[in-house]
Amino acid sequence: MKLLENKTALITGATRGIGKGIAVTFAQQGSNVAFTYSASIEAAMELEKELESYGVKAKGYQSNAANYDAAQELATEVLKEFGTIDILVNNAGITKDNLLMRISEEDFDTVIEVNLKSVFNLTKAVIRPMMKQRSGSIINMSSVVGLKGNAGQANYAASKAGIIGFSKSVALELGSRNIRSNVIAPGFIETEMTASLPADTIKGWTDAIPLKRGGTPEDIANACVFLASDLSSYITGQTLSVDGGMLT
Repeated sequence: MKLLENKTALITGATRGIGKGIAVTFAQQGSNVAFTYSASIEAAMELEKELESYGVKAKGYQSNAANYDAAQELATEVLKEFGTIDILVNNAGITKDNLLMRISEEDFDTVIEVNLKSVFNLTKAVIRPMMKQRSGSIINMSSVVGLKGNAGQANYAASKAGIIGFSKSVALELGSRNIRSNVIAPGFIETEMTASLPADTIKGWTDAIPLKRGGTPEDIANACVFLASDLSSYITGQTLSVDGGMLT
């Protein structure tokens, strides 16, 4: 039996990179998938078709997770279409890197809004239906940077560290309703975003990782499957580092 059979997942920012890896792996494990995207309608339609090829229901929604009202509306639409939301994966995120001396207020605020406030917006939107069904798994995407900081990423690190504190609080509030809240902290993951980095930069990073390679979106997706499924039914309020041993 597939691990996510008959479940419905809502995944934000799923048309590329880690988000896409999660969406595809969830579909392979039997989950229906509702996902959000910000710009590319074409990529969203392609992903819908790919997910449906695994025999599940899939639908993309153009929605801005950083907008509170849009997030509430999205949850209502997904519930109407799918009947339930069993899993929420807050994956949408951006970077606007700069040294603190040079970060503009706007770049600080935007990163906090997209990366952290979006997690509040969507978690708030799904907890009522999850409470009603007395089950749910919320998975929030942090980062190795949220655990150890990184020069030139004060805004990103603050947003990703905030996600960890938020998730622990949600775990404490909703545990009695059988709703679990956990965090995944990816390390260096090879995606379209990292493909443009110079080869020697990538080599410098991978050499410093005990497993001597970057991670793949599938590495993150497999950890998400574990936290979304009943295999982790006694795990909540935890941060799982998927980083090849980077923080060891």
